[in-house]
Amino acid sequence: MAIHASLRSLRILPFIAAIAATQISGCAFTRGDLGVPFKPADIAAITPGQSNESDVARVLGAPDEIIRIGAERVVFHYYHYALKHATVLVFSRVNIGSDQLYVFFNEHGIVDRVLSSNHTDQLKFQFWPFE
Repeated sequence: MAIHASLRSLRILPFIAAIAATQISGCAFTRGDLGVPFKPADIAAITPGQSNESDVARVLGAPDEIIRIGAERVVFHYYHYALKHATVLVFSRVNIGSDQLYVFFNEHGIVDRVLSSNHTDQLKFQFWPFE
């Protein structure tokens, strides 16, 4: 009878180990942002050939970086980075996306060109480490 009871406890041992492993490693879902997201409507409000540095700063705020090209040309650089991290048991994945906006000004301070990219809207929470 004692042998039968010990065999039964051995069958339960893998289940106890699995429950203990989930409690030790656990699950975590985190997200983070760096920079302020910019809206497509704000980008559309910037008109090449008409908007100046003050107009751009009023719509988008102060740039994250000011780049000088030569002595007279300026570029306002805005960015937004987003991070999504998921851990489930032992599987972990970090996804990072960025939105970039460059506003180029001519030598008179008028907008010459606007370049932007948006990659944070496609960011997913994934915990499986493979595609």
